Amino acid sequence: MRASDRFTEITNQNGLYNIQAIDNVPSIMQRGLLSNEKASRIDHVSIAMNEVQVRRDLVQVPNGLKLHQYANLYFDPRNPMLSRKRDQNEDICVLKVDSSILNLKGVILSDRNASSDYAAFYSVEAGLEILDFDLIYARYWTDDNYYEQCRKKSIKCAEALIPYCVSADYIVSAAVVNEVAAERLKLTGFDRQIIIVPGVFF
Repeated sequence: MRASDRFTEITNQNGLYNIQAIDNVPSIMQRGLLSNEKASRIDHVSIAMNEVQVRRDLVQVPNGLKLHQYANLYFDPRNPMLSRKRDQNEDICVLKVDSSILNLKGVILSDRNASSDYAAFYSVEAGLEILDFDLIYARYWTDDNYYEQCRKKSIKCAEALIPYCVSADYIVSAAVVNEVAAERLKLTGFDRQIIIVPGVFF
């Protein structure tokens, strides 16, 4: 069974997601979704948190590349990162990437935010059997226990790491918060389906 088929069998999902500044879409449709290392060489709008990027810059994936050499996708975009960016909702889109990306060679899964000290990294085949998808797709990550909430928050940001670049051919649609954001995205020339889904945002 292909990895993407097993993913769908386990999760009933058919895509992974990238949270992105709308202003970056023209470049992404031309060059693909780039790793941090590659994106740093071109003009782009970063919505990443600096303190997180400093941590990510230090991570070496076991038997793989440096973390910043991977393009990263989330399993669930309605996660703590998007929550932190709620004041920029109209400037952001969530790009949906076809889950067949999981069939590519060299893809790695992290069981939580890949910059976490507690993150574990797996091949796609192994990771699909190990990742806690109940927590990854849970709507909320709050908990009365502070440490448990930190754990849930990190797991919610589990990632698929794609070496160097995700080709724009894998991008199937984009979600935005409202009509204003949809119009902004249309004006970039984005030629895939645009869905207004306020419930994805915060």
